[in-house]
Amino acid sequence: MTYNEALAERIKKRLEPEGVVAKKMFNGLTFLLHGNALANLYDEGLMVRVGKEGTAETLARPGAAPLVIRGKEQKGWVVPAEETLDDDVLDDWLTWAMDVTAELPPK
Repeated sequence: MTYNEALAERIKKRLEPEGVVAKKMFNGLTFLLHGNALANLYDEGLMVRVGKEGTAETLARPGAAPLVIRGKEQKGWVVPAEETLDDDVLDDWLTWAMDVTAELPPK
């Protein structure tokens, strides 16, 4: 389980005050809001929940790529390039993910 520890700490700092819990799962560190994953940090980078309706809009952002698992694109999830994740851009991605995830029923 290898992921960017510095990025993990930046994300925790932003999300823990919002009630988000970080848990090791899915071969990385998953950030959960009311039991729903809003982001996952894994060896290939950060994936964020953007919702199926938000996929096209967020893929138009600089450095954004679709999340592909076993050759299949995962609708509703996007992988932003780590080199684009300055504080403002990271905050924007996390805010989007929080908003989408907050609409889901708690698990």
